[in-house]
Amino acid sequence: MNTVPSASGRRPAVALALLAVLVGAAVPALAGCRDEPIEPVRIRIATGSPTAVYHAFGQSLATILNRELPGVRATVVVTAASAENVRLVAAGGAELGFTQADVLSGAPDAHPGVVAVARVYDDLLHLVTSAESPIRTVADLRGRRVSVGAPGSGTGITAGRLLDVAGLDGGAVRRERLGLDDSVTALRDGRIDAFFFSGGLPVRAIEQLAGTAGIRLVDLGEWTEPLRRSHREVYVSRDIPSSAYGAEPVTTVANPNYLVVGADVPEAVVREVTRLLMERREELAAAHPAAGRMSARSAIATVPLPLHPGAAAWYRANKP
Repeated sequence: MNTVPSASGRRPAVALALLAVLVGAAVPALAGCRDEPIEPVRIRIATGSPTAVYHAFGQSLATILNRELPGVRATVVVTAASAENVRLVAAGGAELGFTQADVLSGAPDAHPGVVAVARVYDDLLHLVTSAESPIRTVADLRGRRVSVGAPGSGTGITAGRLLDVAGLDGGAVRRERLGLDDSVTALRDGRIDAFFFSGGLPVRAIEQLAGTAGIRLVDLGEWTEPLRRSHREVYVSRDIPSSAYGAEPVTTVANPNYLVVGADVPEAVVREVTRLLMERREELAAAHPAAGRMSARSAIATVPLPLHPGAAAWYRANKP
């Protein structure tokens, strides 16, 4: 499978071949007894920055799918993260993708073609500055150079909303739209004064920055309720302990992460992905600790997206 399928009716022949493999049927019978070999089925997983959680999680999941699903070739796609991932899955440019819940509109049918596999863990919004910086509160960002996340990222949405409810909209902050790696480099070089990033604990790039240069995390706990009032009630308060980065502990704003899938991916395929996601949690957690926080009970909470029928079937059979 070498072409990007359309959003309607993707991969019929290849999906049929994979379905045959998964249910133990004979591929030649379903494929018309062709002599030519069936091409491997591609499962593209839209992730994020190579030094962030989505990518580590996605790489581990791809390894598991390749090892345990015959005929599958799973790969990860580096993206700007959440919003871009949802667009890719909706358009058929990826079969799976990770997204923050607050990226998703609560309006009915706002995301045609996109459904959920699982709620996987919570993203925590980090506001990072240097250890010697005078920035100690969100109000101190006024007039400063601040990276608010790359275009198409969940960070950009959450950080933008927080600045708005804090009264720092418009030109109050000199906003740079940098991805995680570029934000780390810019802060280290003194080209920005602080940056936002939303990710599961610990974020490797922030961990590495803390190990080479002193950092401070700004407490954002007071902004959870204003965000809940102004937007949907997906936001909760979570702590970033000192053990995460060796910095002073803070409270911050968090929101759930989902693994989403194209609605037209066959039910048997998604059921197998769901099974491996739940049954290989320890292996996934070895790639990143955030993956170890998954459970079948919490995985079904994917509002506003419905579960894919394949995922729902697995959860019903395993009574989360």
